[in-house]
Amino acid sequence: MPITEEGEKLAKSLILSDIPRSVAYTLVYIRDKGEITSVEIERETSLRQPEVSIAMQWLRRRGWVNKRNMKKEGKGRPIHGYKLSKGFNEILEEIIQDLSTEIEEIKGKIEKLKSFER
Repeated sequence: MPITEEGEKLAKSLILSDIPRSVAYTLVYIRDKGEITSVEIERETSLRQPEVSIAMQWLRRRGWVNKRNMKKEGKGRPIHGYKLSKGFNEILEEIIQDLSTEIEEIKGKIEKLKSFER
């Protein structure tokens, strides 16, 4: 199932919010599918294997995705299942909070600079 038009808009909004492109598309895809494999993401999005791997590492570091090993027949790279570790709305709230913190930090820098005006 490719990403929907609404999913594309969401991914672009995430990218504008300083979420890396590969992470944004991966996050949107997981939101729509539940549990997925990296192979599914590669097949259904324009992302390639290294991008998906980096995106998953990023998402796992933030605590937004859980990984589990899946059984695989034969040889080749191992298969892992991924799913959101918390609700998508909670993730959005974290992103919004991070952006709000950035705004406050920038406002503080502006005020500090203004204090030097003559």
